[in-house]
Amino acid sequence: MPNTIEQIQPKSAILKVEEPFILECGDTLRNVRISYTTYGNLNSEKTNVVWVFHALTANGNPAEWWPELVGPGKAIDPENKFIICANMLGSCYGTTGPKNYNFPLVTIRDMVKAHKVLRNHLGIEKIQLGIGGSMGGQQLLEWAVEEPTLFEHIVPLATNAFHSPWGIAFNEAQRMALENIDSAKGLEAARAIAMLSYRHYNTYDKTQRDIDQRWDDFSASSYQRYQGEKLRKRFSVESYYYLSKAMDSHHVGRHFGSAETALKRIQSKALIIGIDTDILFPPQEQQYIAGLIPGAEFRLVTSAFGHDGFLTEAEQISELINEFLNY
Repeated sequence: MPNTIEQIQPKSAILKVEEPFILECGDTLRNVRISYTTYGNLNSEKTNVVWVFHALTANGNPAEWWPELVGPGKAIDPENKFIICANMLGSCYGTTGPKNYNFPLVTIRDMVKAHKVLRNHLGIEKIQLGIGGSMGGQQLLEWAVEEPTLFEHIVPLATNAFHSPWGIAFNEAQRMALENIDSAKGLEAARAIAMLSYRHYNTYDKTQRDIDQRWDDFSASSYQRYQGEKLRKRFSVESYYYLSKAMDSHHVGRHFGSAETALKRIQSKALIIGIDTDILFPPQEQQYIAGLIPGAEFRLVTSAFGHDGFLTEAEQISELINEFLNY
């Protein structure tokens, strides 16, 4: 019997973890909460699971921030897939996160540990497809390295095996704004800095160029302030601070000797996608990953939107996923 519209609506829930949650740094979190969304129905064989991993400031409902990729009739379709997305540890959308600057260091590995707790709770033994971009891709790679046969297919987009000095420098500049400016204004400034890494010179040239030879009130200036204000209204200063540190901590080889050794452990069929104008996670980082995962494919998406192309170029990405999964 086909799913009804009611059956394929996203369903949100919170898992309360009773056991102490020991972090990679050695500190312990208690009464951890994991906020997550499921979409669609698990089939009787439990073979139709798609686990979506979100990026820095997104939430556990991918139908909201990836609507052209996740939803009825899309490449990731709840009519035949059971889609799971958990809000990452340290965020401010329902999962345990910081309320002040006394929160312990949370790493990508810790986020994956929380995902494992949720997987066990849901009784999932195999995942047909894991997909995530940017920080979501970091989580996906970490999990695929730790459990090399868990995912049948993986699609990391615009991500890396370890965070680069360039990426860390961008994040540190943002944290300096958070530390030295009034918290709300600091978050606005941090987001404005981040936008320069998420987009591209050509993006601003195309969308923010002033043609009237003005000497003040530039479109690009207004755009930066708008983006900062928009994030300040929906996100936590403390979560932004600690999640940026978690991104910097990312290194799939930390417990396996090297990134090369770690990536070679992965037995999933892998499609690695890069964005041609990405300056934050440039395509050579995805080529590096694809060159080490056995049998991996690398594909490059064309975009005018830089790093954000992994969110905006849904049509190209959908075609690549459909081809990869032989739909």
